Amino acid sequence: MTLSLKLHSPVKWATTLAVTLLSAAGASAQDDHRAAAIAAASGMFLFILVFAVAAYVYIALALQTIAQKTNTENPWLAWIPIVNIVLLLNIAKKPLWWFLLFLILLVNIVISVIVWMGVAEARNKPNWWGILVIVPVVGLIVPGYLAWSD
Repeated sequence: MTLSLKLHSPVKWATTLAVTLLSAAGASAQDDHRAAAIAAASGMFLFILVFAVAAYVYIALALQTIAQKTNTENPWLAWIPIVNIVLLLNIAKKPLWWFLLFLILLVNIVISVIVWMGVAEARNKPNWWGILVIVPVVGLIVPGYLAWSD
């Protein structure tokens, strides 16, 4: 009997919390908070924009450094958004028509892994570093490792 009472108490607590929050949300929905919503959305947009620019600069610097260390022509192409894929293909010594494969949904994931494996081999690193590109947070570390490690 005591077991069933213990099981019901968390359910009662969660139900009470949900009812309280829903009633508070209904009461606050009456107020006009457009200025606060705009400020919150602007702050979030600014944060995402700063993070995206920082990630782009980091990847471009890493790609340019990799191109310089592998003696690939035109390392400055790392800074041009679509053309940097061509530079990546040149570093990995893959054919240029693979650029079209980067434009196909889901195929681009496999191709990017293969290309980054080629980049790792060009830098005399184990090719399994290319596989790590698909891991969400580690994928940002791989270009830096390939660029600035000895």
